Amino acid sequence: MTSEDDRSVSFGGQAVAMADTMALLWGTKPAPTRGRKPGMTVEEIVTAAVRIADADGLDALSMRRVADELGVGTMSLYRYLPGKTELYELMLDTVLGEGGPPRTDPAGWRASLATFARQSLAGYRRHPWLLEASLSRGLMGPNQTAAIDALLRILSGTGLTNGQRMAVVGLVTSYVQGRARQLAETVRAEQRSGMSDGQFWREFAPLLEPHLDAFPALATVWRDDELSWEDEFEFGLDRVLDGIEAYVDRSNA
Repeated sequence: MTSEDDRSVSFGGQAVAMADTMALLWGTKPAPTRGRKPGMTVEEIVTAAVRIADADGLDALSMRRVADELGVGTMSLYRYLPGKTELYELMLDTVLGEGGPPRTDPAGWRASLATFARQSLAGYRRHPWLLEASLSRGLMGPNQTAAIDALLRILSGTGLTNGQRMAVVGLVTSYVQGRARQLAETVRAEQRSGMSDGQFWREFAPLLEPHLDAFPALATVWRDDELSWEDEFEFGLDRVLDGIEAYVDRSNA
């Protein structure tokens, strides 16, 4: 059984670790005053780690793998950051800063959120390992902080409360993450099977066809030669924004 003192020590250790990581994220950690002159930068280490994660996923990421990528000894990395956990936080904030914070569209908050959503989806597709990130309990570095601040400013003229604006940011972000996961699963399925999504459906369709008479609603859609498929991401994004817009209008009525 864990005692109150044990928990205090544990939480205290976590607080120190968080403070150290925040110093790394925000660039406030003092440079070492002893030892050899640094031959690398934290940014170079993070860039190498992102390359590895993009290519092979987070499971392939290790301090040794990063060191090999940079052509240095593993222990030399520990002069710059404590370990893999801190490296991961730096990677996360780095990729969240790609392209800068969300921009305000002259057309208004709806167009601004739509652009943010599309750019976020592109980011998840460049860096699928981001889907494993915890943005709710992760440490907020300068890039993530700037992004949230920009989104809240975009929504500042809607008349929504602070809590409602945060909820809108969470809603749009969650929608993008959900669609990104679906697309990532499609890529993984193609890699596992060696068969593209189009090839799969061409092979699968004739196998399902004999069973469809018992499912008339699906059969009507399945056998529609003039069926026009919607862009699922854009369709869903429009419906999310429709809902937010209706809520904003009701709140200001």
